[in-house]
Amino acid sequence: MYKISRIAAVISTLLPVVAMAQSIEGVVINSDGKAIAGATVRVDGENTQTITDSKGRFIFNKLSTGINEIHISAANYAHLHQDIMLADDKVKTLTLSLSRSPIEVVDIVGTPIHMSIMESASPVSVLAGEALRRQQASTLGDSLEKLPGVNTNFHGNVASTPIIRGLSGPRVLIAQNGLDVSDVSRVGPDHSVASEASTAQQIEVLRGPATLFYGSGAIGGVVNVVDGRVPTDNTTQGEWLLEGNSADEQKLGSFNLTTGMDSFAFYADGYYRESSDYEVPIAPELGHDEENGAHDFVVENSSEKSDGITLGASYLFDEGYFGVAVEQFNREYGIPGHSHSEEEEDHDHDEEEEESVFADLEQTRVQLLGEYNFAGKVVNKVNFRGGFTEYEHAEIENGETGTLFENETQELKVDIHHNPFSEWNGGLSLHYKRSEVAAQGEEAFTPPSETQTIALAMMEEKHFGEVLFQLGARIERVTLEANNLLLPTLEAHDHDEEEHEHEHDHEEDEVETSTTRVFAVKHQFTPVSLSAGLVWDFTPGYNLGISISRSERAPSASELMSFGPHIGTSSYEVGALFALHEDDGDTHIDLTDENTDIETANNIDLTLRKTQGDLGFVFNTFYNQVDNYYYQTDTGLFAESGHDHGEEDVHDHEEESDEHTDELPVYIFKTDDVILHGFEAQLAWQASDEFKAAVFSDYVRARLKDGGDLPRTPPMRFGTQFSYENERLSAHLDITRYQKQDRVAAQETQTNGYTLVDASISYDLPLFNQDMAIYLKGSNLTDTEARVHSSFIKDIAPRPGRSFALGIRGYF
Repeated sequence: MYKISRIAAVISTLLPVVAMAQSIEGVVINSDGKAIAGATVRVDGENTQTITDSKGRFIFNKLSTGINEIHISAANYAHLHQDIMLADDKVKTLTLSLSRSPIEVVDIVGTPIHMSIMESASPVSVLAGEALRRQQASTLGDSLEKLPGVNTNFHGNVASTPIIRGLSGPRVLIAQNGLDVSDVSRVGPDHSVASEASTAQQIEVLRGPATLFYGSGAIGGVVNVVDGRVPTDNTTQGEWLLEGNSADEQKLGSFNLTTGMDSFAFYADGYYRESSDYEVPIAPELGHDEENGAHDFVVENSSEKSDGITLGASYLFDEGYFGVAVEQFNREYGIPGHSHSEEEEDHDHDEEEEESVFADLEQTRVQLLGEYNFAGKVVNKVNFRGGFTEYEHAEIENGETGTLFENETQELKVDIHHNPFSEWNGGLSLHYKRSEVAAQGEEAFTPPSETQTIALAMMEEKHFGEVLFQLGARIERVTLEANNLLLPTLEAHDHDEEEHEHEHDHEEDEVETSTTRVFAVKHQFTPVSLSAGLVWDFTPGYNLGISISRSERAPSASELMSFGPHIGTSSYEVGALFALHEDDGDTHIDLTDENTDIETANNIDLTLRKTQGDLGFVFNTFYNQVDNYYYQTDTGLFAESGHDHGEEDVHDHEEESDEHTDELPVYIFKTDDVILHGFEAQLAWQASDEFKAAVFSDYVRARLKDGGDLPRTPPMRFGTQFSYENERLSAHLDITRYQKQDRVAAQETQTNGYTLVDASISYDLPLFNQDMAIYLKGSNLTDTEARVHSSFIKDIAPRPGRSFALGIRGYF
């Protein structure tokens, strides 16, 4: 049986009794007995949430009889969950006391069971509130990279996706309110994520396999961007922001607004961003030390212009809500490293004209979200999410579209929550997703394909005294189909290194593959994922979490079917459906004779936490063995990119002509067993009411089981943050050290270590019935050369140099 916590005390003499069945009234206080205003109080399993008033009071009516689990959270306090037994025609009156915690706890909203950094068996992180506004950047990966266990594949300040514990691409799902963002960012590092941080409420990161909640594409983790586009409340509130940045002359403006009347709620948000090529402290191309004017180095073709608007509306009723939102997302950005120079003779001198290549991205997204609470004996709540997305991404060169990417996705998720059964809480999740992806043009390296997923998942949890058990299982049916798979004629060759030492005198051993063939393929996979975990509160203020999972993933279309030049990665990609063959000394590429396998991850996580007091910490360690891991290997061959520049490419040296400048190394996908293991650690000390210090570190070792390293693995890093906050002023100083990365794959170069120093200061100005703040942020204050090892273009596009951002934001 559940026992009411000793923290809860009956104070019926202080609060009036309301003649209504199944009600809770209470007050939230701190350890000194002072009321906590603005605390969030939520009843798990009900469509019920409220905020405490200035005296810390709250009230709930019309709750279900039996056991109700209440969750209370507030900034700078440890999360409290309390099990309350409600009888018919009774009013429960409570006083709930929160203990101090220097590590902020924000609940995950994108999962059907309760999860937070301090309470779940699986490791999670949430970036929200002032921390989100302070760290937000123009790209999603760069916005999240200060979270432990999360890195960025930084692509010249215009595109980036998160790397979670060394995994990214098709293994990390990017979601918007729990639904796939449905762009093509998982296909190439130069493809921007179609989601905006400046209008988000919070960004959730699930580290490790999250396949139970999101499917096999989340075998490495999930990033879920949460906003209020489908409102669940009609209280008038919102925020706005204006900001300018010195490094790239960025201008940013954004807003979001929620309002309504009676049973209707309305939402709107929008943003506009424009920036120029960003400045760097040294010549951007590694090894080019020539002067280009004092402090006048920039990464060419790194400007961007983007905007977006979202409109949403909901109908609110006693049992829940139903709403719809429509978003238009537009982004136009340069692609660093994907440009070509032409020589134009102008009588007296030669003049170089840069031919820029840029991406023009457009997406229309419709989301339908709803919730209905039942009074039945079996089902107590149904959540559903539906989405329709049309995405188009054109790569434009010399005014003409070279390659066009398209993605059309329909998705539906239904979570059915049951009433407690033998004190087990949880339910079933039904998931359907269909995506049609197509690429057309001279750099379209994958054929048009359709992927369809149907899945059933179960998630349950139960308290056994001080131990919380969490169990889950998911089975999927994934169908991957392409009607026009190409096996092109490919002239590939290797370079004779000895002869290549001479400027133009070299020999090439040319190899021609089979003639072009066009055929259809259809693959079906049945990934099954299982998970078990526990959280043990072994002593007051401490807990231990253990999570074990076995997750399976169906390979993506690009991993199987690629065959063509991929300029974003400077390689000629060949999918796992093909293989190199040797016949009588001749090498050619043909269809493989091997089976197409499911990728399987066996993962264990251990977490130790101190949840209360002036000192708090979270230590995670993990071990992940992935069988049949899909990755690219260098064949040693080279192929023409097939890109007609029209003129001689002089990208490397103005006076030098290299016969290989338009060649790309041929990489082929294969499978192998790999091991990834490492840790994340964060520790925070609340020295006083105003001053807090925190340190963190993370590390991942990614290697082939039989020897060798995986490419672009982030190096070990550690850092510290000092914070000062009072009623009006807040100041933060961040120092982060990235170590040298010398564990590299074949043909991969090492990256030197560097230290970044960032600082920010903000001052609140309550004006015009709003809470307003003026802020100044400084990044890379020491103007350090910083090359991101996980970036495909680290040798030509380092991080921005010293920059300052000045802005003002308001809340109402």
